[in-house]
Amino acid sequence: MDDPETRFTRLYDENHRRVLAYALTHAEPHTAEDIAGETFLIAWRRLDDVRDPALPWLLGVARNLLHKQRDRGNRGRALAERIRALTTPGDLAAWDVAEHVIERETALSAIATLAERDLEILALVNWHGLDPRQAAKAMGCSVPAFAVRLHRARRRLTRALDTAGAAAPARPAPVAEEAAR
Repeated sequence: MDDPETRFTRLYDENHRRVLAYALTHAEPHTAEDIAGETFLIAWRRLDDVRDPALPWLLGVARNLLHKQRDRGNRGRALAERIRALTTPGDLAAWDVAEHVIERETALSAIATLAERDLEILALVNWHGLDPRQAAKAMGCSVPAFAVRLHRARRRLTRALDTAGAAAPARPAPVAEEAAR
């Protein structure tokens, strides 16, 4: 039997074009190339699971990756729709770009100081919308342990926001039109 590297090289040479062609029928070219590449990465990692003929197995992996990609896109569009639905004309009229840039920079500075674990905990609850029980399962810990971690991560974020806010440049007070004349 061939060594794994030779077997994989043969598998790739014989099937890459067909896997890429399959992905191109379901996705944009740049996405299809990523899908084909990831398909062969999975094939390399699971080379012992790949039987002859390999093409059906490879296409099944590509199909699953395309479904995951489509699901991510659908979630992103749904989030954009929710944000759009919650934005009122008054929000858009009152939107001062300069204020939001400063607030955004302050928030990014604060977030940059947090540990990766705190970011993950906060993202599970605030970004992904998991409740503490679900987030605890995702983190592999008990619900009480997750609640403590969440509390501490929020406290560290609050401190970081306070620190970053204090370091941010002060915004000039709006000048009344009468005073400007």
